[in-house]
Amino acid sequence: MNGLRIEAPRSYTRTRSGPRAFARHLGEMLIAMVAGMVVLGGAVEGALALVGASLSDGPASLAAAVMAVNMTVPMVWWMHHRGHPAQHNVEMAASMVVPPAVVIALDWLAVIASGSVMMVQHVVMIPAMVAVMLWRYEHYSA
Repeated sequence: MNGLRIEAPRSYTRTRSGPRAFARHLGEMLIAMVAGMVVLGGAVEGALALVGASLSDGPASLAAAVMAVNMTVPMVWWMHHRGHPAQHNVEMAASMVVPPAVVIALDWLAVIASGSVMMVQHVVMIPAMVAVMLWRYEHYSA
């Protein structure tokens, strides 16, 4: 084209790479999870309050399962919104659902105290998510 060079608009060019992009993605996922805990958790508690119940009245394993769903759904929605492939969304969802499932099973088997289920769930869930991100580092650091 007669020496004219057409460039993509600045918003479409890659401006982040490596650790910075990885950290940004991790931050976005953490924000989505917190938003899910607040918004979806509030909706669940509000609905239960209408019938005179609360998650805190039930078993710790139920609260942990609801928390895992409340954190996973908005995180996967945000990943989909940002254009991540379905396979990566499923992997990330698994990293958020499998650890709580193991913790719930340990609670049912009385290996861990019911009062520590939520804490243990969060302690293992975040490293599991980071492990998946590190496994797919090329994707999450681009």
